[in-house]
Amino acid sequence: MNPVSERLASLSPSETLAMSQKSNELKAQGIDVINMSVGEPDFFTPDHIKAAAKKAVDDNFSFYSPVPGYPALRNAIVTKLKNENGLDYKPEQIVCSNGAKQSVCNVLLSIIGKGDEVIIPAPYWVSYVEMVKLAEGTNVIVSAGIDQDFKITPSQLEAAITPKTKAIILCSPSNPTGSVYSREELSGLADVLAKYPNIVVLSDEIYEHINYMGKHVSMAEFDSIRDRVVIINGVSKAYAMTGWRIGWIAAPQWIASACNKLQGQYTSGPCSVSQKAGEAAYTGTQEPVQTMREAFERRRNLIVKLAREIPGLNTATPQGAFYIFPECDAYFGKSVEGRIIKDSGDLAMYLLEEGHVACVGGAAFGAPNCLRFSYATSDENIVEAMNRVKEALAKLN
Repeated sequence: MNPVSERLASLSPSETLAMSQKSNELKAQGIDVINMSVGEPDFFTPDHIKAAAKKAVDDNFSFYSPVPGYPALRNAIVTKLKNENGLDYKPEQIVCSNGAKQSVCNVLLSIIGKGDEVIIPAPYWVSYVEMVKLAEGTNVIVSAGIDQDFKITPSQLEAAITPKTKAIILCSPSNPTGSVYSREELSGLADVLAKYPNIVVLSDEIYEHINYMGKHVSMAEFDSIRDRVVIINGVSKAYAMTGWRIGWIAAPQWIASACNKLQGQYTSGPCSVSQKAGEAAYTGTQEPVQTMREAFERRRNLIVKLAREIPGLNTATPQGAFYIFPECDAYFGKSVEGRIIKDSGDLAMYLLEEGHVACVGGAAFGAPNCLRFSYATSDENIVEAMNRVKEALAKLN
């Protein structure tokens, strides 16, 4: 018996990674599985970024970097925030980490303690609630269904706030729903938060450039709350750089300093070569970002059309990211050959084993009546996957 710590025992494994692993196991058996479970662009990293990484190797960027990242990368991020978002930051307010996932966790571990409440709108990205648990905080879940495009209202937010509320995590464009808050909607939330000066706002903007509504709006644009907004972003989604592991925060100085202190003790600075690649992503041509965004929008239109042709799936039109998140509870209680579908987890497993399409049940995202499909794959795969889903679901009665 080797008991793990209470801290670890309280965590749930990542459902998205688990489904991706099961998909890969079936593929290894020679089964043709279309994997729509993982949130990863299917494009290659642009050539000019790869060239910068190769040059970094040749230029011997092989030593420890400063904990928050090289000054050149942080300056490139400061320039990006100014030019693209109209926001003024100093390099000292930027902390680069091993992906945006670590950036979120750094902030939560730096500001949340036992008994502190963190408001998380549902559906939410799977790791938020687990990170709050890791920080010994308390999750306060505020649910928004498909009828309100999965977006919480100012009155819902106000009702969730208590004297113990320390933070809120907002994700727009959203993983898993693809919903995007408009400027007016974010302004309404900012007006509520302005009344509570002790609440820190974590604004996860990793899907900033995969947005079909026009210009991205950051929570840091609202002056009433600007001094306590932490922007979370990185290169993974916009530049097809998931494996390079470069995320960052732009934060009030006290939070940036806290994250720098924390990171200095448990990972230090992120990969030196990846940082030089990240610098090139921000300072070089942005044409590949636009090309990928256009491809994702075309795929969005295709998959929404096909999903809406499947009886029993209620599918909203996502305005960003690369996911659809249809309601699927019309199939709960149905069966085939003695196999009963009890929930979305059962349905996702059925679609994997029967239809050879990998998706993720909504329970892990705080929406147990939904499924998440990633359309970060080819048009041909989308057409074939939706055909398989339609055929597999038609067998249930």
